[in-house]
Amino acid sequence: MEKNLDAKSLRIVEVSVEPGVFERGHIPGAQNVVWHTDLVDTVSRDIAGPDKFTALARRLGIDRDTTVVLYGDNNNWFAAWGAWVLAQYGLVDNVKLLDGGRKKWEAEKRPLDTRTTEVAASSFTAPAPSPALRARFGDVLAVARKERDEQILDIRSPDEFSGKIIAPPGVQELAIRAGHIPGSVNVPWAKAVNADGTIKSPAELKALYAAAGIDGTKPVITSCRIGERSSHSWFVLTRILGYQARNYDGSWTEYGNAVGVPVVNLAGTVWGGK
Repeated sequence: MEKNLDAKSLRIVEVSVEPGVFERGHIPGAQNVVWHTDLVDTVSRDIAGPDKFTALARRLGIDRDTTVVLYGDNNNWFAAWGAWVLAQYGLVDNVKLLDGGRKKWEAEKRPLDTRTTEVAASSFTAPAPSPALRARFGDVLAVARKERDEQILDIRSPDEFSGKIIAPPGVQELAIRAGHIPGSVNVPWAKAVNADGTIKSPAELKALYAAAGIDGTKPVITSCRIGERSSHSWFVLTRILGYQARNYDGSWTEYGNAVGVPVVNLAGTVWGGK
């Protein structure tokens, strides 16, 4: 990508989670998107609505025929979330993830810039978001109750899946129950990538998911804790393997806080109120 940084039809967008990382240095020409304000509704728990997304796309200079390359820190989790949001507004075929993300770019000592590049605003107008790529609470509950024949891919760590821990240490978004959605299978997101953060080959990915019973013959719902790690696996399943998949952004913080739903808690961990 480095040789195409100046291409007029290309927009490079950083979606990182660590505050200030973009300002300290970014890929030359990149635009900054803050996932927890730009890509979501900041009052209700939802993705950015059509008006907000229209304003964002115009600010970034993104139109229907623009090639968009997303990248970020944290193994491209939130860049993948960005790709998932863009896809709901019809921006799919021209939207890509920079393989290996920010980590690989820096490791290879590629250029970084601290200047903000001005881009011409686009005339993009967002339609209503497509519901086809997003799973809701009722969808996963129907699968848990065996009322719907879909597969749930839980990409959290084995300790989260088993219920040994409710969430990774230090996180703020918590559930008050431990475990996983009945019927789901566990393939941690990190198994889909190499040591440098690049995504494994299609053959390796097919074998990885097939070992857990996911081979593309049934629709898949990806799930994690708040939907960001699972968006990475959603990208792998849909964009690389061509499987039919939806991301459940409510994930465990919604399901694990719901009343009266079936839960599998293999470790037997009890929430202690802290």
